[in-house]
Amino acid sequence: MELAHSLLLNEDALAQITEAKRPVFIFEWLRFLDKVLVAANKVDVKEKQKKLVEQLTGLISSAPGPPTRKLLAKNLATLYSIGDTFTVFQTLDKCNDIIKNKDDTPAYLPTKLAAVACVGAFYEKMGRMLGSSFPDTINNLLKALKSAESQGRGEILLSLQKVLSGLGGAAASCHRDIYKNARSLLTDRSMAVRCAVAKCLLELQNEAVFMWTTELENMATLCFKALEGSNYGVRVAVAKLLGTVMATALMPKQAAVMRQNVKRATLEEVLELMATGFLRGGSGFLKSGGEMLKGGGSVSREVRVGVTQAYVVFVTTLGGQWLERNFATFLSHVLDLVSHPRATQTHVEAVYSRRCVSFMLRATLGGLLGEKAQIAAGKEICQAISKQMRAVEAVVNDITGENKAGAADVSASQHVMVCALKELGSLVQSLSATASPLIQEPSIGLLETVTSVLLHPSMAARLAAAWCLRCVAVALPYQLTPLLDRCAERINNLKSSPEAVSGYSFAMAALLGGVHQCPLGIPHSKGKLVVSIAEDLLRTAAQNSRLSLQRTQAGWLLLGALMTLGPSLVRYHLPKMLLLWRNVFPRSQKELEAEKARGDSFTWQVTLEGRAGALCAMRSFVAHCPELLTEDVIRRLMTPIECAMTMMSHVPAIIKVHGAHLKASAAMVRLRLYDILALLPPKTYEGSFNALLRELVAEFTLTDNSANTTTSLLRSLCHYDDSVLMGSWLQETDHKSIEDQLQPNSASGSGALEHDPSSIYLRVPVGEAIPGPLPLGVSVIDASVALFGVVFPHVSFKHRLQMLDHFAECIKQAKGVRQQAVQLNIFTAVLSALKGLAENKSTLGPEEVRKSALALVMGALDNPNPILRCAAGEALGRMAQVVGEATFIARMAQTSFDKLKSARDVVSRTGHSLALGCLHRYVGGIGSGQHLKTSVSILLALAQDGSSHEVQTWALHSLALIVDSSGPMYRGYVEPTLSLVLTLLLTVPPSHTEVHQCLGRCLGALITTVGPELQGNSATISTIRSSCLVGCAIMQDHSDSLVQAAAISCLQQLHMFAPRHVNLSSLVPCLCVHLCSSHLLLRRAAVACLRQLAQREAAEVCEYAMSLAKRAGDNNTIKLNITETGLEGVLFGMLDRETDRKLCSDIHDTLGHMLSSLAVEKLSHWLKLCKDVLAATTDVGGAVTFEVEKDEEDSEKKDEMDDDTMFTGLGDDDKSKPSVAPRWVTRVFAADCLCRIILLCENADKTHFDLAAARSAQAKNPKGDLLVLHLSDLIRMAFMAATDHSNQLRMAGLQALEDIIKKFNDVPEPEFPGHVILEQYQANVGAALRPAFSPDTPSDITAKACQVCSTWIGSGVVSDLNDLRRVHNLLVSSLDKVQAGKGSSSQLYSESATTMEKLAVLKAWAEVYVVAMKIKKEAESKPAKPVRSGDEDEDEDDLGADVLPPDSLITLVQPELPSLSRLWLAMLRDYALLTLPAEFSSQLPPDGGAFYTPETIDTARLHYRSSWAPVLHAVALWLSSTGFAVGEEKDEAPTKTPVIPPGASSITKTFEESLKDRIHLMLGVSIEFLCFPRPEEPIEHVMSCLQALCTLLESPCVKAHIADDQLLAVELLNVLHRLLLTRDPPAVQLQVTAVVQETIRAAQDHLQRQKTSKGKEEDGEKDSQPSPGEGGDTGELVPGKSLVFAAMELLVFILVRHLPQLNTRVKESPSHVLLRPQRLSEESSRLVANTVSILAELPSLCSPAGSMTILPTVLFLITGVLRETAVKTADKSVPVPVSAALQGIKTIITSPLARVESLQTQWTGLVRSSLASVLEYSQPDECRPDMDEVSMLTAITLFLLSASSELVGVTVLQKGCMDRFQNALNSSDPWVQARCYQLLLSVFQHSSRALSTPYIHALAPLMVEKLKAVERSRPGTAAELQAVQEGIRVLENLVGMGEEQNRVQLLALLVPTLISYLLDENAISSAPQVSKSLHDFALQNLMRIGPLYPAAFKIVIGAAPELKTRLESAIRANQASSKAKAAARQAQPTVPAAPTIKLKTSFF
Repeated sequence: MELAHSLLLNEDALAQITEAKRPVFIFEWLRFLDKVLVAANKVDVKEKQKKLVEQLTGLISSAPGPPTRKLLAKNLATLYSIGDTFTVFQTLDKCNDIIKNKDDTPAYLPTKLAAVACVGAFYEKMGRMLGSSFPDTINNLLKALKSAESQGRGEILLSLQKVLSGLGGAAASCHRDIYKNARSLLTDRSMAVRCAVAKCLLELQNEAVFMWTTELENMATLCFKALEGSNYGVRVAVAKLLGTVMATALMPKQAAVMRQNVKRATLEEVLELMATGFLRGGSGFLKSGGEMLKGGGSVSREVRVGVTQAYVVFVTTLGGQWLERNFATFLSHVLDLVSHPRATQTHVEAVYSRRCVSFMLRATLGGLLGEKAQIAAGKEICQAISKQMRAVEAVVNDITGENKAGAADVSASQHVMVCALKELGSLVQSLSATASPLIQEPSIGLLETVTSVLLHPSMAARLAAAWCLRCVAVALPYQLTPLLDRCAERINNLKSSPEAVSGYSFAMAALLGGVHQCPLGIPHSKGKLVVSIAEDLLRTAAQNSRLSLQRTQAGWLLLGALMTLGPSLVRYHLPKMLLLWRNVFPRSQKELEAEKARGDSFTWQVTLEGRAGALCAMRSFVAHCPELLTEDVIRRLMTPIECAMTMMSHVPAIIKVHGAHLKASAAMVRLRLYDILALLPPKTYEGSFNALLRELVAEFTLTDNSANTTTSLLRSLCHYDDSVLMGSWLQETDHKSIEDQLQPNSASGSGALEHDPSSIYLRVPVGEAIPGPLPLGVSVIDASVALFGVVFPHVSFKHRLQMLDHFAECIKQAKGVRQQAVQLNIFTAVLSALKGLAENKSTLGPEEVRKSALALVMGALDNPNPILRCAAGEALGRMAQVVGEATFIARMAQTSFDKLKSARDVVSRTGHSLALGCLHRYVGGIGSGQHLKTSVSILLALAQDGSSHEVQTWALHSLALIVDSSGPMYRGYVEPTLSLVLTLLLTVPPSHTEVHQCLGRCLGALITTVGPELQGNSATISTIRSSCLVGCAIMQDHSDSLVQAAAISCLQQLHMFAPRHVNLSSLVPCLCVHLCSSHLLLRRAAVACLRQLAQREAAEVCEYAMSLAKRAGDNNTIKLNITETGLEGVLFGMLDRETDRKLCSDIHDTLGHMLSSLAVEKLSHWLKLCKDVLAATTDVGGAVTFEVEKDEEDSEKKDEMDDDTMFTGLGDDDKSKPSVAPRWVTRVFAADCLCRIILLCENADKTHFDLAAARSAQAKNPKGDLLVLHLSDLIRMAFMAATDHSNQLRMAGLQALEDIIKKFNDVPEPEFPGHVILEQYQANVGAALRPAFSPDTPSDITAKACQVCSTWIGSGVVSDLNDLRRVHNLLVSSLDKVQAGKGSSSQLYSESATTMEKLAVLKAWAEVYVVAMKIKKEAESKPAKPVRSGDEDEDEDDLGADVLPPDSLITLVQPELPSLSRLWLAMLRDYALLTLPAEFSSQLPPDGGAFYTPETIDTARLHYRSSWAPVLHAVALWLSSTGFAVGEEKDEAPTKTPVIPPGASSITKTFEESLKDRIHLMLGVSIEFLCFPRPEEPIEHVMSCLQALCTLLESPCVKAHIADDQLLAVELLNVLHRLLLTRDPPAVQLQVTAVVQETIRAAQDHLQRQKTSKGKEEDGEKDSQPSPGEGGDTGELVPGKSLVFAAMELLVFILVRHLPQLNTRVKESPSHVLLRPQRLSEESSRLVANTVSILAELPSLCSPAGSMTILPTVLFLITGVLRETAVKTADKSVPVPVSAALQGIKTIITSPLARVESLQTQWTGLVRSSLASVLEYSQPDECRPDMDEVSMLTAITLFLLSASSELVGVTVLQKGCMDRFQNALNSSDPWVQARCYQLLLSVFQHSSRALSTPYIHALAPLMVEKLKAVERSRPGTAAELQAVQEGIRVLENLVGMGEEQNRVQLLALLVPTLISYLLDENAISSAPQVSKSLHDFALQNLMRIGPLYPAAFKIVIGAAPELKTRLESAIRANQASSKAKAAARQAQPTVPAAPTIKLKTSFF
């Protein structure tokens, strides 16, 4: 392939490769040329032009394939347009000669087509440059057109289109000829030709004025004819032509009009013409007036669907503004269409026409109009409805009967009503809450209008009105309850009108069905209301025969709807329901027999309807309340169901007697019965299988049914991928809702509400706007097929065989069309059964059953109907899956192999090739591996059968299935398959799109098979890869959108496996172009691909998209809408237009990926994007925003005015822009994006949240972009969103606001120190929050707003109380609402919504209180500030009072505390009850809690779960601040009543009891939560809970309580231990240690109290009592009961987690690598320190024996921590864990245990071994160079001082200790020396001489030596000086300790040393500072010692005269210096007296 990449064709290389590969080589060269010509240097091109032209024209006659000729033509044209044009006419003539050639053989055809393509390309590229040669060319083409075959015709027409587009108006002389020749081809046999003509004529109408003036009518007729018998492609193309021509006729293009004097058509004329097609198809015309042509069958459906699409094209071409202006006309026109008798000849036709009209309205209204215009359109629709309704009422009330024609009008009006109401509903639902102006404006009276239709005589209209009300309620949930009430009231008032009973019950049912879409629900009482109405209707049904039917239906409908409210509500009414159900059916067999004889046809109709209704309600119950289906309930349901089954067999006899009109009611009963049985477990009705199966089989084999009805389920049971064979891909287009009408099964696409009223309350199927149940005849068969699939796996083999044989018999009996219908139904049932078997993992049965099934299936593989062949293939695959035996599979495969080798007819070759594919699909690669080779070879052969494209399609499809399912086993066949795919792509005509689609599937499957290997570089892999890329390129260039979509998904696969080899620079622009495609599947594929690309390479994708936009700006052929907002902008725009869920979710993901990778770098760009989307609010929101902004701007920053005006100006220039302002859904998404951007910035860089840093960063790099600089924009966006109409947007806005406050609350304002930047936005925050507290705001928004309030108040942004009051008042007002108690009168939402709101308020207050208390605590702990002087400008006197101390926030909460604390406690009580496990549910109060009702308990739990934690913390703070003062409640008892149910006990409880209750409540809630915090619980909850526990345990009474009940404390510690295992954050662990500390303290206090009380009680009998404390006399600690054990467990866990080296097991394990001690992080250090401190406290909780049990462990851990953390630090500070460990050692060694005689030996052993450990750890060691000797020495000294008695005389230890001191004295680090001297001093001074003497003897000589040596090397640094000073101090002390007789010797050591430090007077002046200091120090010491020991001093001095002289001279020099100095010097000796190094904690 690389050889093909040259400017000239490499002919040598071409000659060397095989014949088969040449086309690929040539194509690859042309692809290269296409890219390179545009970019090449013109001079180079001109040099080689001659040769190039020769090579290219030579290719024309080499019979190139379709893709090659297209590229060839393009390249030739490009070459001439770049190079010289001398030879262009020769080439043109050459082409024309080829076209004129009379050779008609198939071999010559490709050459002709290539010439045609070249001509087209020349004119398209060069147009008028080719001068006057065009008439000959056009005539030549037209001549050829007459004689060409279909492929040639298509190609010539496309060429003509290009010629026309190139020449523009210049070709006017030929326009008529082209038109005459082309128009006759609009009805060509070949669909591809029809498409080509349509495209050609579309191009022609741009310039040919006559087409839309004189020829307009003929054009219309032609288009209608072209639509007859058309396929989807033709319909799209012709609709585009017709719609565009009509639009042009109405609004001609300026240029054309100027040239000729044109008479413009009026709107009426144009619409009239279109209507003709809709109503009469391609036949006759309405010539005069409305005279109806009698007879004249109905319009062909294809025409109607095509014209419908044309209407949409027509309106879209004219644009949104035109539609706005002319909407009234358009609406009345389309509604007239559906009221025309021709459109509604039969019921199904009427439904089809309604669907078409609804499609027109939805596609235009929903897509083209913005929200404001949609509201205006809604008004128009309302007026149309009320006008119709007035007409209907006139007829209905016309008793005289004068208005005879009226009856027809009424029946026609129902269809108008249905369309109008359906559109109105869709409109309101899509507008959601933004539709409120439409609902609220009284002049429109939307609700009155719609409810008036509920009384329409026709059921369809009543149902449509009910549906419309449901849409209103879902869009505006606050309407739901009032609407229900209104309907209930009307039903009660108008009981005597059949229409009213029916209409209002429909409405109520619809509203109840909509409740599940309204998260806030409806009040529980509404359920009772509905039940009472329904009961009443059923009870009174029999009273009045005129109303019996309606009342019965209405009653059951309401009960069915009630079930959708779910188990929590239905539970209360279940017993009544079971009773009602039982009473509808006869109780026994005898009653059943008896009732057959009674009754007339009317009573039977009512009975059957009633039973159908009851079964329907049952089905609804089973579907919506599965939790209530206990075995007992199922048993009670089975009684009526079994009765219904028995009744079924009697019905035919009854119908015979009473007439056929009962058939429908009977069918309805069967439908309901099948429906409910399919939902129940088959085991429950095993006994009735026989009778049931008889019914089912009779149903779908059409035994008693003369109509040939087919089921609609076959499509859904076949595999989705097979759609290419069945054509059902049509369901994936934008036109799905109307194209469904053209599918082959019965009544397809004729879904309508009136077919099954119960669908009005059921969930709408995914992807549909409105439920569309199929007609009863089809629904019953569907239900029977579905139930057959459920039952079949549970039936015995014998019965299975009987049924299968019966099926074969049925098919044999039937003939013709009926046989097809029966066969379709049977196959659907068999597929359903096989699917059921596979799902139940059961088998098909023994040999005979298989045989029978196989015969049935094999017979259908040769059926001429492709759908049946598909089903048969699928069934074969499923059978292989269910049987799962290799021999059976082999037999099936062999049958197909044999058949395929012999058969020659298309039908069996297609059927059996699919069979092979399905076998592999269901058995997988392993199971069918041995057949792989044969299958592949056969299918590859079939795929090359050029004579039948159908065979190719099926073979390729099966091949794709095999490749997919074989996986790696297919690897050996990849190359041959790939080369076949390429060959076919290069040769199959493009008009056979199915073949190309299957080729695309094969290519995709092959790419997946090769997979990651595609990255390789071996020769074979790169060949495979380039073949794949060539294949994709060919498909990308195909004209069919599905093939293009396949190409994109192949490239997407390639990109996944080999990203480097996919060229994004060409792929991305291609994807961007497809985003505007009119084909849904192509848009889906493009977005899915972009989504994958954006995940990895978002930046590149955006760049390439922008470069495409630039190119599109330069040449206008690329139609694109990428503006400066780039691809992101386009995607945001698509969100407004697209309705497909998959597509929208992919767009969301793509934008999300782009945002994640680009938002931080291109911050301004993304923020502007979001801002532009959000700024498009509807007028109301906009105005408010503007005012607030203005205020602020004026007072603050004048210079920002300009961007403010820009921002509001956005709304004004909308008029010029054609596109629609972003809809609310998109705005919500933009608000979410805003929150994501803030989060991304937070993770990226903290500078984004620091204004000073951001400003300096921006000064350095002006391009840099930081979030904090955009704060005003962020606030503005959040404000716009939070104050919008749309509730979802308000939620998103409040969320954004909360995020902004949390992230920016502590960002300081550099210009005003002490202030934060958010302060200036407090007005905005207040204004954004205020609307959320208005009385009509939904609870969820108010709840969210409370959250934001508490965040704002607690954030500390605003310190001035007056400013906080605004927001604070909002919370106060909400609190008043909470205190109003339950049962407020005007309740709109369910009780759980009220719960949510109240709890949110309490939570917000709790959060504020917690912050307030924190501030207060901090303020109290700070030293009091001096009183402010009055220098601050206090203008007003009362200001002084308001400048409170910093705990001012608490003053806001204080007034509310009494009521708050009560409510908080009540809420915690509720929460505690709600967390009880299910088995204690009997303990729950029957009438609910303080804030929840028993009915809404399940939803209430969720709300409590999200808000209890802060409340718990607040209550803990409150209780500990009031000291649990329960007494204060006595006076409050009466006021408590509204919230807490006043039980008598609550007042009479003693103080003790209620105190205990509270403690139990708080501890219970905490422990319950901490036991098992859900993973999704936020970490804040855990923290709140732990802080609450800490706060509680600080108060003495709780301490006493928890210590009294030791098991409680143990449980608490165990729970905390579990918490540590699951939660990592250090903050949590620290908080846990705090709780443990408090718990241990509580236990210590308790023990102390016990001891003191014991001490008082029994002074006498000490010995008999067991010792207090844990462990008793035995020392045993029982796990589970021992507090100490629990604490140890937890503490050891923390230590080992942070210092794994402590765990001996880790060390002993072979894999252990010696770790150097890690420096712990600061948090870990604090944690370890806390843990060690607690550990050291534990022994004090034990009895002496108990403490001996734990001490070894404790000491081991503490010394271990010392070892691991004693590491030198730079600043010589002692690490926190080390000081804790030292403190711990001291605590333990000095404990009173040492004095217990019985333990003496144990204790001594312990102390010695601990010291031994420390000595061992402190051994100098190479691998621990940074060990901190000082800490280790300190530990050793601690042992020596505190445990002297145990250590005296242990020589080993003594030697070790001395070693360590020696090492330290010899240390090179003076600091270590100094500390060592200090520690030695304390050892030497120890009171026990036995201890100190050996050390003095051993170490004093070394010291003296060291100090003597100083004379030679005087100290050079302060540290060294200090070491010397410390050493001297020790010596001095030794002198003091010595006895009198030894004093002289000792002084003889000290004095000379000191004197040696003195400098002589000459040296003193030049000596360094340190040296001088030493001199001074020595001199002072000498002067102090002399007077202390005068005698000894004299002796020493006298003994050495030179000493004396030195001393004297020094003293003299000293005295001689000035007086001032002397004075200074006297003060000096006191300075060094204290040691200059202080330990942070004094351990001694």
